[in-house]
Amino acid sequence: MQKILTLGTVLSLALIFLAGCAREKPRYVIGVSQCSEDIWREKQNAELRMGAYLQDNVELRFAAAYDSDERQVQQIDSLVATGIDLLIVAPNQVQTISPAIDRAFDKGIPVIVFERKTNSQKYTAFISADNYEMGRVMGRYVASQLHGKGHVLEVMGLKGSSPAIERHNGFTDALKDYPGIEIVDTLQGDWTEESAYNAMKQWLERGERNAEGIDYVFGQNDRMAMGARRAMQEVTTPLALWRGAGGEASRFCGIDGLPGEDGGIRLVRDSILDASYIYPTHGDKIIERAIDILEGKPYEKETHLMSALVTRDNARVLLMQNEEIMHQSDYLDQLHHRADNYLQELGTQRAITGLACAFILLLLIVFVLFYMYHLSKVRLRHERVVNNLWNMETPQQAQPQPLPVSEGSEYSQDEVPVFITRFKEAVEARLDDSDVSVEDLAADMNLSRVQLYRKVKAITGSSPVELLRTARLNRGYQLLLTTDLSISEVAYQVGFTAPSYFTKCFKEEFGLLPGDLKN
Repeated sequence: MQKILTLGTVLSLALIFLAGCAREKPRYVIGVSQCSEDIWREKQNAELRMGAYLQDNVELRFAAAYDSDERQVQQIDSLVATGIDLLIVAPNQVQTISPAIDRAFDKGIPVIVFERKTNSQKYTAFISADNYEMGRVMGRYVASQLHGKGHVLEVMGLKGSSPAIERHNGFTDALKDYPGIEIVDTLQGDWTEESAYNAMKQWLERGERNAEGIDYVFGQNDRMAMGARRAMQEVTTPLALWRGAGGEASRFCGIDGLPGEDGGIRLVRDSILDASYIYPTHGDKIIERAIDILEGKPYEKETHLMSALVTRDNARVLLMQNEEIMHQSDYLDQLHHRADNYLQELGTQRAITGLACAFILLLLIVFVLFYMYHLSKVRLRHERVVNNLWNMETPQQAQPQPLPVSEGSEYSQDEVPVFITRFKEAVEARLDDSDVSVEDLAADMNLSRVQLYRKVKAITGSSPVELLRTARLNRGYQLLLTTDLSISEVAYQVGFTAPSYFTKCFKEEFGLLPGDLKN
C-alpha cells in the first residue's frame, strides 16, 4: 500500500508540474480611463493597443466617461476594484477627478496622468504636450497673419480642464504683445463641435460682436473651430461679419492636427482651416512608460511630447507622411488581428490538448493504482497459497491448518484434520496424472465415489474435482516461481492435458497469466 501511495504521489506531482509548465507568463492588467470619446482619443486608444501588442504581456481595460466627472470617478473606482496593476487616466477636470486618482494611488497602484493635469501630486508619471506653448504659438501665428491688427474670438474647451486653461493663457499672453489685436470675446465649449456651434450661434444672434466683424476665430481644438465656422455660415448676418478690418474673409484655426478624412491636417490642406497644431497622442509611448514603471526600470516623472504647427505650407507633406503611417499602422493592426486569431485558435488547441493529456495522465494514474492493487491482491493470494492446506509440501512436512466445517456438516472439528490429511495424500500421489478421476481418489481412500464426494463437500464446501484443480494450480504456481520450467512443462507436470487450458484456469484462479508470474 505504501508503494501505491508513493507512486500516486509522484504522478500527482508530475501532473502539477506539467500544469505549471503550461501556465503563461504573468500578464500586466492596465486600466485606461478616458475623459471622453472622440477621434483624437480613438487614435490614441489604437496606439495604446498597438503598444500593448508589441509588449505581448499586457491586457488593456478601457473606459470612457463622455465628459462626465461622476461617471469617470465611478469608472476609475471600478477599474481599481477589478485588480488592475496600473492606471492610465486623462482627468476630465482638474479638481473633481483627483479624489478617485488619489484612492488608486493610495492602494499602491501606479498612476500615469496623460494629456490633462490634476491638482493632486499623487501620481507616478505625467505625459502630455505643452498646452500653454500651443496656445502661445497659435496666438503669435494669428498675430502674424493679421499683421498685428484685427479682431479675434476664442472658443474654449471644457471648463475647468487643464488644456483649456493653459491654451487660453498661452493664447492671451501671446496677444498681449500686439495692442492692435482685440479679443472680442471668449466663448465656452466642451471640446465637441456641437458645443462650439451652439455657443457661436447664440453669440451671433445676440449681436455681441464688433461692428467691423471677426478676423480670426481660434477654436481650442479643430472640432470646435469647425463648429464655430458652421454657425457663422448658417446665421444670416451682414457682410461685415465675414470681412475683418482688412477686408479679408474671416479665418479659423484650431489644435489637434490629426490625419485622416476629418482631421485638422486635411482641413488645413483644403483651406477649410487656416492652421492647426499637432497635439500628439503617442499611446505607444504611454505603454512603454507603463511597462518601465511596472518592471522597475528608470523613467522620467514629467514628459512633454513634441508638437508642431500645421499651415498650408506644410499641410500636404505632413498629410502624406501621416497617412502613410496610418496605412502601415492599419496594416500592422490587421496582421495582429490575424495573428491574434491564430494564437486564439492555437490556445484553444493547446487547452484541448492539455485537457486530453491530463485525462490520459489521470487514466494512467488510475491504471497504475489499480494494477498495484491487483498485484497486492495477487501477492496476498500467493501467501495464502503457500501457507494454506494445499501448499504441496511433503506429508511429513505439512502442517495443515484446521479448516472450518461447512454449514450443515455432519463431521466434528476433530475429524476434519485426519480426513483432509488422507485426502491430501491421495491427491498429491495422483497430481501429475491427467487421467485421475474422483473414483480413483475414492478407491485410494477405501471409499465409494459418493462417500468421498459427500465428506469433501460437507467439510470444505467444494467438490473433490474443484479441490484437485486448485491443488494442481497451486503446485503450478510454485513451480513457475521456483523453477525454470516452461509454462507447457509446468502444465503437463501438474496434470493438465493442454497448456492453453492450464493458462485459462490459472487466469481465473489468480487473476493473471502464467507468463506474467514468471516475468
